Amino acid sequence: MTKGRAQLIVLTAGGTGGHVYPADALATELERRGYEVMLFTDTRGLHNYKGKLGEIENRAICSGSVVGKSVMTKMRSLIKVGYGIVQAARYLLKYRPRCVVGFGGYASFPTAVAALILRIPLVIHEQNSVMSRTNRILARFAALTAQSFRQVKNTPTQARTFLSGMPIREAIAALYGQKRQDKAPGDKKVLVVLGGSQGAKVFAEVVPQAVKMLGAAERQNLQIYQQCRQGEEDVVDRQYENSGCEVVIRAFFDNMPELYAKADLIVSRAGASSVYEIAAAGVPAVLVPLPIAADNHQYYNAAEFAGAGAGIVVEQTDFTPQRLVGILRDLLSQPLKTAQMSEKAKKIAIVDAAARLADGVEQLISQEKNDVRA
Repeated sequence: MTKGRAQLIVLTAGGTGGHVYPADALATELERRGYEVMLFTDTRGLHNYKGKLGEIENRAICSGSVVGKSVMTKMRSLIKVGYGIVQAARYLLKYRPRCVVGFGGYASFPTAVAALILRIPLVIHEQNSVMSRTNRILARFAALTAQSFRQVKNTPTQARTFLSGMPIREAIAALYGQKRQDKAPGDKKVLVVLGGSQGAKVFAEVVPQAVKMLGAAERQNLQIYQQCRQGEEDVVDRQYENSGCEVVIRAFFDNMPELYAKADLIVSRAGASSVYEIAAAGVPAVLVPLPIAADNHQYYNAAEFAGAGAGIVVEQTDFTPQRLVGILRDLLSQPLKTAQMSEKAKKIAIVDAAARLADGVEQLISQEKNDVRA
């Protein structure tokens, strides 16, 4: 058997952004503290990561999804999961990490189960305000469960939990300590629309129509930055023809800290990363939850933000030009109201989430070491 690496911690995550961002942030923080980090993922994510996860050693673990699949596909997936558990166990026996940290999703399940079988301390991180199906199973047995939101539905009663928050990009977290600039006379109001692939279509249809329903003076005083699907920039831009607004359409914005800093209002989906970035930047937001999100978790993510007085939740069925134009008129015309919403947003922000999560891992390792000595 290969000798274990004294300071090794294994992270296990799938390839979606909600799992990748916190895993990448934790990997960076753990390396700062002198730990060695490895990534166990599935074949979709292998060698496709950027950032810290793209720099560290990784291993492909077989896995498969059973949720919403046909009986035959479920059977095949269960076979893959079983094989993945054996694969992961072999690697864990070889490398003997101090701890395994899972970030949910079916890709992380085999490694997490293997850790439990081998009695390697398991930490899991739940990104959303409704615990995922995978984490509901694992939280019953994990040594520690970190949670992004203060209230997380479907958390098993026996789970040992702590509030870590959702790790976000450092450049955006840095906005938390900065005072938002007051608008000078003549400065335009800035509306930022962030949809990504799961929100771009409905936002591209509704937002331009709502903007055109504003008065001429309101439109001339408005600057819009809108995210759209790759290749549809010209199509969305044409939706704003003759609006009188200054509009910038991109499939991807590489200056998000700058946009957050100058935004007066944001229209966005309500993934955990988006909610916590908006909170850290202190921007009032109209959150439109993705209706097909598992267990409607985006709605509950948005509800915590709106419940604090930091924004408004509009379900997609109610997200019409008529509804949106009323919100735009209300919020963009009341700087005192939006300033108060901005302060409330920052009150729910957690900008040291990666450090909190790393603290939890270190405390668990220290506890396990003391238990062995005793």
